[in-house]
Amino acid sequence: MTDHPTIELLYFDGCPSHEHLLPAVEQLAAQNGAQVELRRVETLEAAERERFLGSPTVRVNGVDVDPTAADRNDFGLKCRIYRSAEGVSPLPPEHWIRTALE
Repeated sequence: MTDHPTIELLYFDGCPSHEHLLPAVEQLAAQNGAQVELRRVETLEAAERERFLGSPTVRVNGVDVDPTAADRNDFGLKCRIYRSAEGVSPLPPEHWIRTALE
């Protein structure tokens, strides 16, 4: 792990979910000495280049916190749905972010 991990929160303006996630991300960052980068994705080309699976996308040191993300290629400007043992949610489970920070 690097001295100061970076948590990227990628979003697009058409989906408000990132606004609900930001306080939790900022809290986790503070607890782990991490930096938070908010990054808006504005075009389909940028979504493909960024491998953006929808809003919000959370990455720690460049790696998506979703364990299934590496196998996906459905990039685009859309609201993201997360599927986990807890069910279906517009936000990733907080423990995924914690695990990525460890």
